[in-house]
Amino acid sequence: MVESTGFENRQARNGLEGSNPSLSAVSRNIMEKDRIYKMSFARVYPLYIKKAERKGRTKKEVDEIILWLTGYDQKRLQAQLKKQTDFETFFAEAPLLNPSRTLITGVVCGVRVEDIKELTMREIRYLDKLIDELAKGKSMEKILRS
Repeated sequence: MVESTGFENRQARNGLEGSNPSLSAVSRNIMEKDRIYKMSFARVYPLYIKKAERKGRTKKEVDEIILWLTGYDQKRLQAQLKKQTDFETFFAEAPLLNPSRTLITGVVCGVRVEDIKELTMREIRYLDKLIDELAKGKSMEKILRS
């Protein structure tokens, strides 16, 4: 059996096409996607806020990013949080994914977001990237690609 490297595991986990992943890497990829997709958005949301607040940013800015990316309004976002919606459903039910989100580039979890083939995983990583940019002190204007 061929051992895969950490890089290959990250590629598989993020929906990237590998050069010849072993069956076990493919299985891990599917299990990891299922785990992330079925994770409650409400479980991760406070972590986004905590990350931002540790760096002097606010919950309001985190919400602004989420609303910009997904098209939810504050009321609909709160409803999704209350329902404990999973990530897959959260993005599938998003009213209008912002067309400017494709301008988001860079590396998250060791993988370039623009190279992620799996659409739901790309949306999740877009959000991760925006929260990272907020925590790094970028202006909201730059984060929201205005």
